[in-house]
Amino acid sequence: MAVMRYTTLGPSGTVVSTQCLGTMTFGAEADEETSGRILEEYVAAGGTFVDTADVYSKGTSEEIIGRWLRSHPEDARQLVITTKGRFPMGTGPNDLGLSRRHLRMALEDSLRRLGVEHLDLYQMHAWDGLTPIEETLRFLDDAVSSGKISYYGFSNYLGWQLVKAAETAKAHHWSRPVTLQPQYNLLVRDIEHEVVPACLDAGVGLLPWSPLAGGWLSGKYQRDQTPSGASRLGEDPNRGMEAWGPRNAEERTWQVIEEVADVARDEGVTSAQVALAWVAAQPAVTSVILGARTVDQLRDNLAAADLELAPEHLDRLSEVSAPPVPDYPYGPAGVRQPHRALIQEG
Repeated sequence: MAVMRYTTLGPSGTVVSTQCLGTMTFGAEADEETSGRILEEYVAAGGTFVDTADVYSKGTSEEIIGRWLRSHPEDARQLVITTKGRFPMGTGPNDLGLSRRHLRMALEDSLRRLGVEHLDLYQMHAWDGLTPIEETLRFLDDAVSSGKISYYGFSNYLGWQLVKAAETAKAHHWSRPVTLQPQYNLLVRDIEHEVVPACLDAGVGLLPWSPLAGGWLSGKYQRDQTPSGASRLGEDPNRGMEAWGPRNAEERTWQVIEEVADVARDEGVTSAQVALAWVAAQPAVTSVILGARTVDQLRDNLAAADLELAPEHLDRLSEVSAPPVPDYPYGPAGVRQPHRALIQEG
């Protein structure tokens, strides 16, 4: 059995497992009984970090977790819980966004559904261009000061948005963000252009979601074969074709999948474990979010907890999955500026 590893939550002193249990499936693709078994399996493996959001099944995910926490008090003491707020939970004009008004209600509702008085990490689910960043950050600083939350972070932010938030908090001497939760996997690496460098500059830890690219990197799909059966794309034909077509048409997709499978054979593990281990090895990554629909899926993912890919395997995977880099400003034309050339020549 794999041995779970632990690290600090971004720049904070709180320790979390390097695999985080994502619970978007709770109350949707996983009923309460299955969700409870997934939680038990995760905790038994040494997992300590659970991620949810108020919009996951319209609050049902939080409620399921809350009932499980109350029935497992000893385990609950060891878990670091994070949820998110920002998206609509009602039909009114103030039932969404990152305003002080909405976040106050959203946080209180999440605490109630989870059955806790305090939240370890509260994340803003997406950028809000309507609300001044100072209003959002002051609310979060007040929430830390009042003991409602320990830390806060963001999800789905661009590089400049993260930097603006971090620098604004620093300038006002408010509590600073500790995490950013973006989509990141071998098929989706665009965040490496600016988001990852922004996280490194701000000292923020990455919590990648969809590390298996919705199941693509687990090896369950075949080239030019429309998904069917017990798969996320196969169970929803309309959604399946919409998501399947563009990615299936990209040769890079299948080159990456084939390389992952080759590395998995070399390492004696599954494709999913290889894809998870690659993400975990990337700069700034604190904990990788596992999104399991079944206990069997979770077990396979957990087996990647202490998997360290050989350097040559990491290089092969990084090379085949490298995203296209525009010549300017990220490529050679942007990097080789005149003053740098003069300095180097001198």
